[in-house]
Amino acid sequence: MAPNPILLRAMLPTIQDPSTRIGRWLTALLTAAVAVLAATCAYALEPIQVPLDVDALELTDVVEFHRDAGSRLQVSTAPGADGIVRRIEVMSRDGENTNWAVFALTNSSDEQIDRLIVAPFFQLVGSRLIWPDLGSSRVASITPSQGIAPERQKSLEADVFLITLDPGAIVTFVAELTTPELPQLRVWEPDAYKETVNAYTLYRGIILGISGLLALFLTILFVVKGTAMFPATAALAWAVLAYLCIDFGFWSRVFNLTQGEDQLYRASAEVMLAASLIIFLYTYLNLNRWHIRYSHLALATLTMLLGLLGVAVWDPSIAAGIARIALGIIGVLGFVTVIVLALQGYDRAIMLIPTWFLLMVWLVGAAMTVTGALANDIVQPALGGGLVLIVLLIGFTVMQHAFAGGAIVQGLISDVERRALALTGAGDIIWDWDVDRDRIYTGNEVEDLLNLRHGTLDGPAREWLDVLHPQDRDRFRATLDAVIDQRRGKVQQDFRLRSEDGHFRWFRLRARPILGSDAEVIRCVGTLLDITDQKTAEERMLHDAVHDNLTGLANRELFMDRLNAALARARVDAAAIKPAVLILNLDRFKQVNDGIGISAGDSILLTVARRLDRLLQPQDSLARLSGDQYGLILLSEQEADRIAQVADSLRKAVRAPITFGDREVFLTCSIGFALHDGGRQSAEELVTDAEIALNHAKRLGGDRQEVFRPILRPLGRNVIDLESELRKSIKEETLGVFFQPIVRLADKSVAGFEVLARWKHPKRGQISPSEFIPIAEQSGLINELGLYVLEKGAKQLAEWQQRLPMPQPLFVSVNMSSRQLLRHDLINDVKAILSRSSIVHGTLKLELTESVVMANPEYSAKVLERLRALGAGLSLDDFGTGYSSLAYLQRFPFDTIKIDQSFVRPNGRAARPVILRSIVALGHDLGMAVVAEGAEGESDALELLQLGCEYAQGYYFGQAMSAEEATALIRKTALAESA
Repeated sequence: MAPNPILLRAMLPTIQDPSTRIGRWLTALLTAAVAVLAATCAYALEPIQVPLDVDALELTDVVEFHRDAGSRLQVSTAPGADGIVRRIEVMSRDGENTNWAVFALTNSSDEQIDRLIVAPFFQLVGSRLIWPDLGSSRVASITPSQGIAPERQKSLEADVFLITLDPGAIVTFVAELTTPELPQLRVWEPDAYKETVNAYTLYRGIILGISGLLALFLTILFVVKGTAMFPATAALAWAVLAYLCIDFGFWSRVFNLTQGEDQLYRASAEVMLAASLIIFLYTYLNLNRWHIRYSHLALATLTMLLGLLGVAVWDPSIAAGIARIALGIIGVLGFVTVIVLALQGYDRAIMLIPTWFLLMVWLVGAAMTVTGALANDIVQPALGGGLVLIVLLIGFTVMQHAFAGGAIVQGLISDVERRALALTGAGDIIWDWDVDRDRIYTGNEVEDLLNLRHGTLDGPAREWLDVLHPQDRDRFRATLDAVIDQRRGKVQQDFRLRSEDGHFRWFRLRARPILGSDAEVIRCVGTLLDITDQKTAEERMLHDAVHDNLTGLANRELFMDRLNAALARARVDAAAIKPAVLILNLDRFKQVNDGIGISAGDSILLTVARRLDRLLQPQDSLARLSGDQYGLILLSEQEADRIAQVADSLRKAVRAPITFGDREVFLTCSIGFALHDGGRQSAEELVTDAEIALNHAKRLGGDRQEVFRPILRPLGRNVIDLESELRKSIKEETLGVFFQPIVRLADKSVAGFEVLARWKHPKRGQISPSEFIPIAEQSGLINELGLYVLEKGAKQLAEWQQRLPMPQPLFVSVNMSSRQLLRHDLINDVKAILSRSSIVHGTLKLELTESVVMANPEYSAKVLERLRALGAGLSLDDFGTGYSSLAYLQRFPFDTIKIDQSFVRPNGRAARPVILRSIVALGHDLGMAVVAEGAEGESDALELLQLGCEYAQGYYFGQAMSAEEATALIRKTALAESA
């Protein structure tokens, strides 16, 4: 504290001595010091005048703060009436305080006055947005420089001290602070302060009463109405009530809290206010119906806010700051959401716009208040009242929406009214028959559907018979008569009504009789439903179930049903027409389909169906049995020669060219037909006989017709039996695996073997591969057969290489079909076989013909590369017989080529040796080994050796032999070489 200039001037006479130089110099120096200190004292502690006619005096801005000053504070008092500045020392009550506030008051009147020094616990104004000041007891004690010590007054909202100022007294007060902040400090006239507190208490009581009643009312509405928006609104109302109870000090009175120690509850109330607002917004706007992201965002925000309750226990200020920021963000985002949904026509959002706009105004006012931009005594209670007003408007909005449809509450409507509402909601047409008056009422809906004049159907029941379909009249009349006679039951009937244009529409009637007091039927009431679309769909489904979708012809099911009917008539009446069955199949249709596309193929099938249908009589029946196979039940002709003529005319119709775009497609067909023999033949047997005849025509080259003969049946059945027995033989491993030697021409030693399958049937004896291989191809057994031969060959090769070591390892070649190559499991199968058999790399060779590889060149190239990488050798079989061997030879990783026997056998032409020499040279140039097939004699072997061919295969070197015979041959050639 600066010294008093008056006191310094009083000291000058005792120092000044003009008789000496030193005295004059000291006098000048002290004079200058007095001037400087006087200027400084202009900003020293000044006493504040306390007028008699002022109710409240603001001291907040004139208080002198001493922060971190320690437990003892020495200050200079304000100059007294005599102008003297004194020093006083104050000690804290607990010995630890470090924050002090100093101010001076003066009473210039001639009366003694009493005043109240008031420091509120919590001030919303200036409490800050981040790390807000949530309130506390501010002043621990006040020490005056003179006079009576201030007396603390009881209050739950502020630190209140009663002071007494004597007339003309200037008193300096030192306040011991409990917090570094002192938001407000005022001097009040006691009666004025009491009146102000009473006025605010009345206002707060009214606000709390309204808020409490609103929360209770919304809770009761939730119990009564049961919709989700009411508990959400009630939760918001209860959160507002809890916040106001804490803000108005009611919470402290109820729970008897220590003065100013409600920071945790205040922070929790602000957190719950933000959480309840997001719950209300999500529930009322039903945000989960718009997008799942709304639900995720709302859940994340709610989780974060509820997590702040735990933060509030640790530090209420941090939790309250986050809650205030979150409340503002929720308000802004909620307003944007409401506007967006309102623009989409959502009625709930439209109704909430005024209330949410008022909430935005409240948030702006609250933000200005906590940041200090808006400072007024009525701001804090006004914001509390505004919050109640907003919740009240939200409650009105929710109730307006909930009851907008009328007061329809569960339990307030009768069962009859409920049924009427359900009927209205279903949209069915009412059908009412007044039996006593014999009048039917249906309204105008049915007449509008039928384009009839209004009132046409309102009349006696008999007038309905004119509008009903003739097939439905008797059933309709009988049903109504039965209900009246039996006086019970129900009407459930489908019938057709004729429209103005003559078309009929389907309706479904469901009605029940109503009995009078005399137990007679007085009315029959129900509903009428238009089911035309349903019936049309059922008819379409029924048609599609028995007809082909592409051609519209009957399918196999309807064909068999018609054939059974024709056979049944033939069995009952000997004079009846005997049906003949013709099965027609297009030749080479798959190649045509692959060449021009599936869509064009469908067009061809449709064209063929129309051509065939034009040649038939009305009593005949044409059907599409499968892809390119048609069936015909012929009733118009009975003689065999006439039936053959019909079949021939069908073939000629198919043979006619079909123009498709800029090309002409030529097709042929094969026909097999079977005649009814007058016995007990079933439809399945007759169709089977015709299919056997068709297969026979196919085997004979196609483009022909064949009649079924009993001699053909065993052949067809033999194929089925052979397929079954072949499958069994593969499974039981009784199928023979033989080896034909491949000889190295240089020294006539055995270089390897070609693995061949041989089947010795237990009953039929030896079956040629040309007979069972096609059966395996057609039935799909070729995959199992090929895998079987491959595994047996690899196993035998591994045994030879281990038991009979040779200078150059033996190899075996196994033929593969196109089905095997195109299988996706081929690579895994070969890999498994190689892993189980320890054989030299590249000695297990897979033989493929050019036609097999060219079935799918791109895919084949990839598969062959994978097989080569696994360690399998690759051999191109029958080289030279295809048209594209030279063009595609370098695309595939073959290591061996086998010259077809047609080039090896002498044919008397001079060009044969030239071609043969060219093929051998080509193979050598490409780095491949060359094997020649069909060596039948010594001359052939010698010629091949001279041409440079390494290997040869043929009857001259040995036919296919068993594994034991092959082992003996290997040993024999090995001994010959050693000798």
